[in-house]
Amino acid sequence: MSAATTSSVPSLTSVFVRLKLSLLKNGLRQSGGRTVAFIVSIAFGLVFASGLLLALVLLRGHTDAATVAVLLTGALSLAWTVMPLFIPSGDETLDPSRLVMLPLRPRPLVRALLVASLVGVGPVLTSALVVGAALAVAHGAAGTVLAVLAVPLTVVTCVALSRAVAAANIRLLTSRKGRDLALLSGLVIAIGMQFVNFAAQRLGQAGGLASLEPATAVVGWLPPAAAIGAVDSASRGDYAVAAARLLLTAAALAALLYWWQRSLVRLMVEPDGSTVGAAPDAGTSDKAGSGLLARILPGGRTGAVMERGLRYIWRDPKTKASWVTSLAVGLIVPLFNAVQGGGSVYFAVFASGMLGMLMYNQFGQDGSAFWMVAQTISTPADAYAELRSRTLALLMVTLPFTVLVTAVTAGVLDAWSQLPEALGLALGLLGAMVGTGAVTSANFPYSIPQDSGYKNVAPGQGGLAWMSIMGGMLTAGVLCSPLIAATVYLHVADQRSLLWLLLPAGALYGALLTLAGLKLAAPRAARRLPEILAAVSKG
Repeated sequence: MSAATTSSVPSLTSVFVRLKLSLLKNGLRQSGGRTVAFIVSIAFGLVFASGLLLALVLLRGHTDAATVAVLLTGALSLAWTVMPLFIPSGDETLDPSRLVMLPLRPRPLVRALLVASLVGVGPVLTSALVVGAALAVAHGAAGTVLAVLAVPLTVVTCVALSRAVAAANIRLLTSRKGRDLALLSGLVIAIGMQFVNFAAQRLGQAGGLASLEPATAVVGWLPPAAAIGAVDSASRGDYAVAAARLLLTAAALAALLYWWQRSLVRLMVEPDGSTVGAAPDAGTSDKAGSGLLARILPGGRTGAVMERGLRYIWRDPKTKASWVTSLAVGLIVPLFNAVQGGGSVYFAVFASGMLGMLMYNQFGQDGSAFWMVAQTISTPADAYAELRSRTLALLMVTLPFTVLVTAVTAGVLDAWSQLPEALGLALGLLGAMVGTGAVTSANFPYSIPQDSGYKNVAPGQGGLAWMSIMGGMLTAGVLCSPLIAATVYLHVADQRSLLWLLLPAGALYGALLTLAGLKLAAPRAARRLPEILAAVSKG
């Protein structure tokens, strides 16, 4: 009887795989927008992976094929390593902290989690890219045999690396301070894209991929890229090096699995900080209305709303992430283009666009706490005061930052004569974005989930977010067309002595657009207050 009962019990691995599939399927049923987004992401991912796979196959036999294959695998490994640090809740179904109360042994649990981790879009796309890398360098019988072994070994090592890093840092990543790490993702992506662009240009000037051979020689010995390097070595007849690289990758996989298992043991048996009471800090106090902000901000409702908004920037992880990303990208894009020598002072206008987007969905940034703000709004005048105060808090940072970015860009390019016109356009666009942001905040509010570091729109509200952001940006572009037309006309008519007038004209035009946006949004916000409250409290 006992043997029959034991044989009828499914294995832990199959249970976890079915659980992963069920959770993915049920998650897609939550809303049609989520299903569409998932399908579209899969389609784009498959197109990208197919194109890259075809490119790698066509690279087969090229002298630089090994360089591309090894460095591509190294980049994939790096992505799998940092992914759990920047998106700690990206795969909530595999959060090991959810399993601490279950009577599961660490070794079977690691095996089950590893197999379940291979179910998903990421591992499938990674497998396609690794297959392409192996095909690009595999030649002869020995290379083919090594490729058959290297492909699954590389994919499993990438997944194990990601899960081991996540398990070792899960308590940090699920804490409030740990979630603040997510704000670095936008900054790292922005800086990384500019470095890739800069490196690509320098690579073309340095004579092509041959200049990357020293980097390939190093990355080729770092697991799991070493497995692809082993395929290349076997294809060239260097069997000893091929065996060493393959064994090195296998040893790295074993070490990662052991590290993962030890992390799970500590997670299950050691208490976390939530079980220990925090001692009060008698040496600190947080008095409302005290400090530098209280001294420099105006009194009354305006000052209170401005201080609340500025504190959100510093304390709320989602708001902080948006601000850090916008400030970083707004500075990096014009500055890097200027440093590369091919930029223009007009690239500084990009900063205005990034910072102006922060005005969009003002009420949604409060989340469910907006009901407290709603208690203070009963007339259009109250709504106008609320929106005006939020705008002033935004301009306290965005206005001087726009001036700084434009001046730095002009200085790097030594184009001081173009500073007034570029700054006028930047201020005009900033005013247009702030004005349209106030209008869209009143007409298309949506909720921002606080329980996820990677979701910025609640399920079912994607259409509202799309209309708010895209509609507002297009309207702001149309509103700025008079300034753009005036700039073009003065250049074409060779009236360069009058270009300085664009600075006061842009500043005045931007201020008028901001004021008009607030005047239009206030009555609408006051009338739609119940709808706004329901929309921003969803999810």
